[in-house]
Amino acid sequence: MSEIRSRPSAVSKPEQPPPPPDNPSPRPTPPSVSQRAISQTLTTTANLANLLPTGTLLAFQILTPIFTHNGSCDATTRWLTLSLLFLLAASCFLASFTDSVKSLSDGNVYYGFATLKGMFLFDYTGDSLTGLPDMSKYKLRFIDGVHAVLSVLVFGAVALRDKNVVMCLYPMPDHEVQEVLDIVPIGIGLVSSLLFVVFPTRRHGIGYPVTTAK
Repeated sequence: MSEIRSRPSAVSKPEQPPPPPDNPSPRPTPPSVSQRAISQTLTTTANLANLLPTGTLLAFQILTPIFTHNGSCDATTRWLTLSLLFLLAASCFLASFTDSVKSLSDGNVYYGFATLKGMFLFDYTGDSLTGLPDMSKYKLRFIDGVHAVLSVLVFGAVALRDKNVVMCLYPMPDHEVQEVLDIVPIGIGLVSSLLFVVFPTRRHGIGYPVTTAK
């Protein structure tokens, strides 16, 4: 009778974990509470640019580097930059009193300026207001003036956060001026954002998106 030899069963060895790296990379430290607050505040201020007319904001982004020579201003370009900022701020102010209506007959959108009695249309060529909604609903209100002032303040906050404008108007600010430039735009942004939420605008004028449900 032949001797039966038992074969040894293959036992799988447990896999060894890889050795730890010699120089483990340090974990990034989470931002502090103050850093998160400043980041959120700057994001809120940047989002306030959406409250400005599109054409005014686009003109600011294109013309500011040209007028300021990318922040290297002399006496002449400094006055030109101030004139540009004044014109753009006036554009934000006046755009707050504009509105748009959609004709019920042809479906076209017409723009106008709010008055005490209604709205004066710029590009409407019809003899009568047939087919247009009631113009008395678009008359000037006190809240329009509040929105106009807030738009100017928002534009000032956006302008003071632009490095070309700051380097042009304040090339070598001292400590106190630098603190004002860092704090005031953020404060204006927060207050204006709160007021725009509490008192939202219902107008869709020049430079603002038009909605059909007015």
